[in-house]
Amino acid sequence: MRKQALILVALAAAILVPPAMAEDGYELWLRYDAPEAGIPYLPADVVTGCTAPSETIRKSLDELDIAFTSLAGEKLPQSRTAGQGSLILASADCLSSLPQSLQPDVTGLGEDGYAIRGVSSGGGKAILIAGESDVGLLYGVFDFLMRLSRGEDVRGLSVEQTPAVKLRLLNHWDNLDRHVERGYAGQSIWNWHLLPGRVDPRYEDYAHANASIGINGVSLTNVNADATVLTPQYLEKVTALADVFRPYGIKVYLTARFSAPMELGGLATADPLDEDVHEWWQAKADEIYAEIPDFGGFLVKANSEGQPGPQDYGRSHAEGANMLADALAPHGGVVMWRAFVYSAEEPEDRVKQAYTEFKPLDGQFRDNVIVQVKNGPLDFQPREPFHPLFGAMEETPLALELQITKEYLGFSTHLAYLGTLWKEVLSADTYAAGPGSTVAKVVDGELTNEALTAMAGVSNVGVDRNWTGSHFDQANWYAFGRLAWDPDASANAIARDWAALTFTTDPDVLDTIVAMMMQSREAVVNYMTPLGLTHLMGTGHHYGPALWVDDLDRADWTPYYYHRATEDAIGFDRTETGSNAVAQYAEPLREKWADVATTPDELLLWFHRLPWDYEMTSGRSLWEELVRHYDLGVQQAEDLAEQWQGLEGQIDPDRFAHVADYLEIQKQEARWWRDASIAYWQSVNGLALPEGAAPPTHNLDYYKSLEFPNAPGQGD
Repeated sequence: MRKQALILVALAAAILVPPAMAEDGYELWLRYDAPEAGIPYLPADVVTGCTAPSETIRKSLDELDIAFTSLAGEKLPQSRTAGQGSLILASADCLSSLPQSLQPDVTGLGEDGYAIRGVSSGGGKAILIAGESDVGLLYGVFDFLMRLSRGEDVRGLSVEQTPAVKLRLLNHWDNLDRHVERGYAGQSIWNWHLLPGRVDPRYEDYAHANASIGINGVSLTNVNADATVLTPQYLEKVTALADVFRPYGIKVYLTARFSAPMELGGLATADPLDEDVHEWWQAKADEIYAEIPDFGGFLVKANSEGQPGPQDYGRSHAEGANMLADALAPHGGVVMWRAFVYSAEEPEDRVKQAYTEFKPLDGQFRDNVIVQVKNGPLDFQPREPFHPLFGAMEETPLALELQITKEYLGFSTHLAYLGTLWKEVLSADTYAAGPGSTVAKVVDGELTNEALTAMAGVSNVGVDRNWTGSHFDQANWYAFGRLAWDPDASANAIARDWAALTFTTDPDVLDTIVAMMMQSREAVVNYMTPLGLTHLMGTGHHYGPALWVDDLDRADWTPYYYHRATEDAIGFDRTETGSNAVAQYAEPLREKWADVATTPDELLLWFHRLPWDYEMTSGRSLWEELVRHYDLGVQQAEDLAEQWQGLEGQIDPDRFAHVADYLEIQKQEARWWRDASIAYWQSVNGLALPEGAAPPTHNLDYYKSLEFPNAPGQGD
């Protein structure tokens, strides 16, 4: 009887006291967990000068409620009068009830800018968050709250922030059937079948996360476009998403299939110079803007990988882009025309093609067209030189396209913090207008005085509870937003901020996590594509090594095309004696990279074809150095797993175990990459392994026999 009573009491307690929610990553960097050392400052109340707050202002107030309930256990009281210790919110449209002395001059902050600073109020000090727009104010609120969450003392804060880049977009490669091309976090979050009747609350959580890092645009659909999204049935669904995003300052964009006038309108052509085609696109733009007045515009992939485009009719990329731009211009929309092109005819050197096609068109695009260029001339590889179009298009605005989802860097299972990769690109000097002409200065418009500027990141978001498949892949989403706002920001500082918001503010734990992040991308380069090698991944799915593939329909779809290894030599000659791709770069880079003696080791085999016994700067032969890098990459992957294990008990158990499992996969796959690569190179060059290097675990036939028909994220 006593045992039964105890069971009943235990059951009652379980019902009355719900279990604590486990950390699952859903809240991303917006957990608002109280810092280890406590909150240095807690405002007395929150004051806004809005008599009739907009929906965006209400989102700011809601965010304060959420944050302070989590950080301090209760909401801040709202007050109509600012006093000592008040947190004051002010935007240009929302100042009427504030005293004149507290009405800030916000006109210099720009459309999205904000300021956070101490002011005098009620005989004491208060904190003012101000924006020229309501959205700018919202950005300021997020910044303020994340600083509190990281344990910063905000009382002496004096911050003024204006984004360097105007359009800061996520590009979703999501299909209407919910398959995500190069997606590693489950299906698309857009449930088109249920829209507009069912607007999933997750859509607002997604918008909320993007706004917190300054992202102000979302292209919803795959660049391998489906014209169906432009039909009235789907535009109704897009409108429902636009309504969710609008209070967060986010515009929707759509990928436009160039042949849509034929597929949807029944026209006989999609020729951009045909008057009927012009009229069709103008009517379609009018239809979209009637439903979505703040529609952002079109993202276009044309005449690339089989996609239709203006070249089908003997027209140029500029003529195709301008036709769409003319349809959008009356509504303020933009065309983002991708420069990732390679034709049906196999080129001399695929990395040259975008420059070859676009450089002659410089100055021919409409003012509301921006050419969207990948960070490198090939395809989101673990390492490439920066794209030569940056600095070469003096009269055309260029957007930088980055891939947040890690198509070529181990999918979601490998830890690879991309902040270091992107900073490597942004800080690269193009020398277009002399020293200091960095890619960042091209992207933010400073170099050519462009008003239309943009950065786009290929999204890694899916329906997985933690949004990105891996907890650490959240950092790349976060880092993209931070760098799109400020391309000069530090990759290390961004990593530390993210880790503090995501895991803990304990400085010792942060030191370990940030060290892991900062070495992680280089580890991937070492065990996948060292010394300038590139595109060695499995064909189609891009999972795992496939260096031996050389028999596809096009040579430039094969890994062999990029390494060209024989018994005597390895590498792609892009100097004057080869494809001369190096000539697409400005001096002094052209001369530096054309000379093997001055080419940095990390780009050596990208630009040069060299004998296996070539003496490296280290004194080792090229073959010895290559094996050393593979071994180093494996050791680095093992170090990442060991460093994480040292944090057991200091990270919540669910996320700790999830990350530990993924790091174990990375260890195994780093070894697989190393062994398969070395086995293949030995089959070609016949060389013995350097002294002390372990032989591959299996023979080459074993690695060649592996197949992955169901690897996630494959293209259509």
